[in-house]
Amino acid sequence: MFLKNTWYVAAKSEDIADKPLGRRICDEPMVFYRDGSGKVAALEDFCPHRGAPLSLGFVKDGKLVCGYHGLEMGCDGKTVAMPGQRVRGFPAIRSYPVAERYGFVWVWPGDAEKAHEDSIPQLEFFDNPAWSYGGGLYHVKANYQLMIDNLMDLTHETYVHANSIGQPEIDEVPCKTTAEGDRVVTSRFMHNIKAPPFWKMAMRANGLPDDADVDRWQICRFSPPSHVMIDVGVALAGRGGFDAPDQDKVYSVVVDFITPETETSMWYFWGMARKFKPQDAALTDSIREGQGKIFSEDLDMLERQQKNLSAHPTRELLKLNIDAGGVQSRRVIERLLAQEAGVGA
Repeated sequence: MFLKNTWYVAAKSEDIADKPLGRRICDEPMVFYRDGSGKVAALEDFCPHRGAPLSLGFVKDGKLVCGYHGLEMGCDGKTVAMPGQRVRGFPAIRSYPVAERYGFVWVWPGDAEKAHEDSIPQLEFFDNPAWSYGGGLYHVKANYQLMIDNLMDLTHETYVHANSIGQPEIDEVPCKTTAEGDRVVTSRFMHNIKAPPFWKMAMRANGLPDDADVDRWQICRFSPPSHVMIDVGVALAGRGGFDAPDQDKVYSVVVDFITPETETSMWYFWGMARKFKPQDAALTDSIREGQGKIFSEDLDMLERQQKNLSAHPTRELLKLNIDAGGVQSRRVIERLLAQEAGVGA
């Protein structure tokens, strides 16, 4: 089950250029393309003539042309023309509200009348010269809520990411989870420790001694439908931790836009926004490469986890205190799904 009356990241803006892009979102096949003015449009990926995927066609003069018989579609889902045929009486196919923000294309799979662009998350680190962002996209063959669980419980870093961001102190220091309204926050603060390899690299990049003791923080913030922003970083020990001056720390936000494809697959838009050396393009590339390797380790684990869960759908899973962030996030989703379905209204 997926929340529909909400905004999901469907693609990077750069991925929709002169060709249509087909993508399944919340188990609905969609096609994205740019009209004659360069504005992104989204339609049901279904030609009303013979049912061919419109994403296999092309864009001509701002119209989406089916690659099977040349039927032309308008941005509103209505047929426009077809060589030698009268088609303007065809019933319209579905169109979806779309918006572009932060270099992404957002889509609203639900009731179009409820779509308002001001409900797209407001994020300070995009379009901000004090920050730099780099990221990528993974297609993951696992339910999207497994990724939320993964990101709201970072104790797995000690094991899955032992050579990059993992360290024993993550296991040793308890986390705290709070829920307020639709938001869930899980936080962990570690003091007077050595930085793991990834953060040693970041410290060197920011002119800090990588052998110094540090205070490290992880603050995971879930918001519906499936976004997780994680404040991460290290500061020289005793300088204030998360609140330390910029010159004494390396501070970033891990950006996770998780978009369901089907019940057992997702589009995972990952990235890192950093608030140090924002103009250093080489550092951005280096961090993107390192983070991509880290997230690929998550991908392998989650896909194998999904295979086990699919093979044993009735088995009960254990819940521990470290699972509180994921459990609370699932409760938010379940409550909003019930509201959307009108249960208890």
